[in-house]
Amino acid sequence: MSGTLRVGIDVGGTNTDAVVLDDDDRVLATAKRPTSPDVTGGLRAVLDAVLAGLPEPGLEKLVKRVMLGTTHATNAILERRALGRVAVLRLGAPATTSVPPLSEWPDDLRDTVAAGTAIVRGGHFVDGREIAPLDVDAVRKFVATTPADAIAVAGVFSPASADQENRVAEIIRAEIGDVPVSLSHEIGSLGLLERENATVLNAALYGVARDVTVALREALDARGLEVETYFAQNDGTLMAVDYAARYPVLTIGSGPANSLRGAAYLSGVTDAIVADVGGTSTDLGVLVGGFPRESAAAVEIGGVVTNFRMPDILSIALGGGTIIGAEPRSVGYRIGTEALVFGGSTPTMTDAAVAAGRGTVGTRPVPEEWHERLARAVRAADEAVADAVDRVALGRADRPLVAVGGGAFLLADQVPGAREVIRPAHAEVANAVGAAIALASGRLETIVPASGSGSSRARLIDNAKEEAAARAVAAGADPATVQIVELSEIPLSYLPEPAVRLHVKAAGPLARQAG
Repeated sequence: MSGTLRVGIDVGGTNTDAVVLDDDDRVLATAKRPTSPDVTGGLRAVLDAVLAGLPEPGLEKLVKRVMLGTTHATNAILERRALGRVAVLRLGAPATTSVPPLSEWPDDLRDTVAAGTAIVRGGHFVDGREIAPLDVDAVRKFVATTPADAIAVAGVFSPASADQENRVAEIIRAEIGDVPVSLSHEIGSLGLLERENATVLNAALYGVARDVTVALREALDARGLEVETYFAQNDGTLMAVDYAARYPVLTIGSGPANSLRGAAYLSGVTDAIVADVGGTSTDLGVLVGGFPRESAAAVEIGGVVTNFRMPDILSIALGGGTIIGAEPRSVGYRIGTEALVFGGSTPTMTDAAVAAGRGTVGTRPVPEEWHERLARAVRAADEAVADAVDRVALGRADRPLVAVGGGAFLLADQVPGAREVIRPAHAEVANAVGAAIALASGRLETIVPASGSGSSRARLIDNAKEEAAARAVAAGADPATVQIVELSEIPLSYLPEPAVRLHVKAAGPLARQAG
């Protein structure tokens, strides 16, 4: 066999999935292993399994790229572990002093992350004019007297003008050298507090990103693989390792995005509802043009409200390991020993689906005395799925539902609110497929005049397109094939001069490998 291979890996709450694809995007091998408590152990196990499953010996030497969707960052925030100490600097006095940074954070997370906070003079109006000149002396004093693992900088309306944030980054490098710095205009969108929150979380995750990169590299080196590695991000696209090291917070939400992208590829459908049924939950999202529909609402992570873009996902407590008759709870990766069909004593939704004739999982038949109770559980699950489909469909009943994930057999063949139910081949590893086939992308959000000189407005929009394309290239895209895939303008109200919020997204295939 000639050509190169690539591996897609997705770390879920119950299982870690992997898939090997060739240059023609054909699936050559798949594997599914329980997610280990430290995540890394499960990652290594699934990598071993998927490479062992290749159709010919020695083919693993053709693997040149590995794409990873990981829960490391999410788990670190939720569990308050492995997070760095962050010095938080806001450019916003005197306009924003009434609400200090991290005011709404949970106490335990704030105590874990915050090395110190300060609000110095600076910031911009929505049209880019300065609220106040940057207080350079105050910046120098703060960074010199606040020891931290990283620094987060957030300025008022920095998406409209990033000049002050960039100036602060220069001051930090001059004063204390090569400390990691997160700038809010590169991470979040409009909304100071939410953007600031996302920037602080990003800064706190630098160590986590470094650790998972090292762990992945060690796992690959142990198998003699010399590959390029990429991380999946929350819009269903990829970023190179160096880019992910700068923006680790963008890996949050990559799992559902991978599932939607994988569902689109495996089914050949670009506009659909997707139900990803795992061991613990079912995540429902919507494909629009082959990409996840993004949420318009603020996203809360570990009790912190942020505003970077995430897939519009509705999760319900229904999975293969869901325990029947209990509060929403799952046996998780222990399903292979605890479920009735595996000889255990815990009734799960997998048992219910098998009893209803929807799948042939396990090693034992479902005991007869459980059938009636399990049938009631199936009816309740069908109602929950129908309600969830209705909520994500937003009134449209003409779209198909693509069922993916290891627990996809739980779903009925007809679901109210969906035109049909599609079950593509390799649906059980759709999330890993989504990671393997993803494009690289970059995005930019800024503010431009709604009217005025046509040439100046057009120049600002062109500049925004160029910057988004440059960010996509930095994430790993081929400069020759990057395209603008999204351009939206949202009018802003209550301004002295009409203006719009401009959102630009560029995406393209990964750059070709040398040789």
